[in-house]
Amino acid sequence: MEKFLHKETGPEFFSKRLSGYVSPDGTVYLTDPKKLLVKRFIDVVFSTFFLVFILSWLFPLIAVLIRIDSKGPILFKQLRHGKGNKPFWCYKFRTMIRNQDADTRQATKNDQRVTRLGRFLRKTSLDETPQFINVLIGNMSVIGPRPHAVPMNHFFSNEISNYMFRHSVKPGISGLAQVKGYRGEVLTFFDIYGRVRLDHFYIKNWCLFLDLKIVFWTVSAVIFNNRKAY
Repeated sequence: MEKFLHKETGPEFFSKRLSGYVSPDGTVYLTDPKKLLVKRFIDVVFSTFFLVFILSWLFPLIAVLIRIDSKGPILFKQLRHGKGNKPFWCYKFRTMIRNQDADTRQATKNDQRVTRLGRFLRKTSLDETPQFINVLIGNMSVIGPRPHAVPMNHFFSNEISNYMFRHSVKPGISGLAQVKGYRGEVLTFFDIYGRVRLDHFYIKNWCLFLDLKIVFWTVSAVIFNNRKAY
């Protein structure tokens, strides 16, 4: 992963006094309590339905297969930054053998750390389904900017101006950037820059209809366009 040297002038920053974010041109993005309430209601309903009717039988099935496939825990937890840069434990089904680089080294194509079952789980995005627990707890949303591991966040935030603006909302299981092709391994500056730009667009243009479209695009991407899922 190359060092990202591109910088932008006039970073957006969090303002406690205004309870929002301020752009270089002075625009203030405040949190609308009514919109947040609607979004939270949908998150709770959707995640409860998924946990009760799908993960209740899917979890034990995948857990048994993970145990058979390789040694180690069923779940992999990783410290990531959430809304307001608050760290939280993000849950996934374990798809790799135990290794010391899980927090600092992204999965690559033909990565030898990925198990046989792990390749299937990552290809189908089933490894992400335990994050509905995070949604129900309240530190994630169904749709939002994807959270990165804490060491990666520190790196990206030092290299890209306005990067932390994406943390003005809860991170999501899926997001606009992911369904538009910016998912998986970061190889060049434009891989992360394009992701951040779409995350910012989502935050500034959020509405319920946009979330519904991203849900539809997510399902479509998993079925028809999962070449970067490795």
